[in-house]
Amino acid sequence: MIAHGGNLREAATRYGRPLDDWIDLSTGINPNGYPVPTLGPDVWHRLPEPDPELVAAACACYGAPALLPVAGTQAAIQALPRLRRPGRVVVSSPSYAEHAHCWAGAGHAVHEARFDELEGVLDDCDVMVVCNPNNPTGATVEAQRLLDWSGRLANRGAWLVVDEAFGEVAPALTVAPHAHRPGLIVLRSVGKFFGLAGLRLGFVAAHDALLDALSTCLGPWSVSTPAQQIGKAALSDRAWQGRTREALLRDGMRLHTLLARHGIATTGTALFRYWPYAQAAAFQQHMARHGVWVRRFDAPAQGVRLGLPGSEAGWQRLETALAAWARMEHAA
Repeated sequence: MIAHGGNLREAATRYGRPLDDWIDLSTGINPNGYPVPTLGPDVWHRLPEPDPELVAAACACYGAPALLPVAGTQAAIQALPRLRRPGRVVVSSPSYAEHAHCWAGAGHAVHEARFDELEGVLDDCDVMVVCNPNNPTGATVEAQRLLDWSGRLANRGAWLVVDEAFGEVAPALTVAPHAHRPGLIVLRSVGKFFGLAGLRLGFVAAHDALLDALSTCLGPWSVSTPAQQIGKAALSDRAWQGRTREALLRDGMRLHTLLARHGIATTGTALFRYWPYAQAAAFQQHMARHGVWVRRFDAPAQGVRLGLPGSEAGWQRLETALAAWARMEHAA
């Protein structure tokens, strides 16, 4: 299986530090997530039934004409390659590694292309997959450009899959309102912005025929009743969403500024910062000795990604660890 962030138990074991004495910055998940409402006992005693109010809340939140709830967008990422005959798939790189992994695992020929190469290979693929904003670099593609690409692909029966897992912090980029168009598939996640990764809830926006095929592929009871109820509350709470977007944009700039003060130039989104770094492994080990767990990338190039601390104590620990690293770098 592909390595991901969030593997804090592994870090605690490796470095001999208790699990509760860590600050986990290895994911791009909002550390101050949506306050989960109290659930009644009935949610545990019945098989999940699709809740049309959840779909309505998600459509209103994302501006999408039609959506299918899924058990996290990972479920859709694994299922979508099985809905097409094997063909040539272009995946933006670097990006969320499960996209390339799952298309290749289903027998497709996968080519990974940099963001600036995507348009040049548009006419030579059956599927193009773009993370927008991109994880981990934060690179983006304007919505109108994506819609133009989608039209060119759809003219020959090809797909454009747009993963908008971090879309809430960059709402102007979304193409979800246009997902009724044939060949355009948009993935949205409740895990990142809402800080509810453990809920395993996401959505796929696409035209009805594709949503029906995907639903059949995933089978019954794919989204739990607790996930549906909590997701409906979060997606409907526009006041919380507005406050949280402002707070994340502010904290994202704070992280960017903090890293710059220590000589680290980054790209990213409001939820994480990233930089290519040849000493990524040494940096991760140093931060771990301070109880700060960060995400290290080894391929296609070495790099580091940091998420947001969730408290002032977390910010202070990060500041201390960064200052110690800067002193080591200067001494070297």
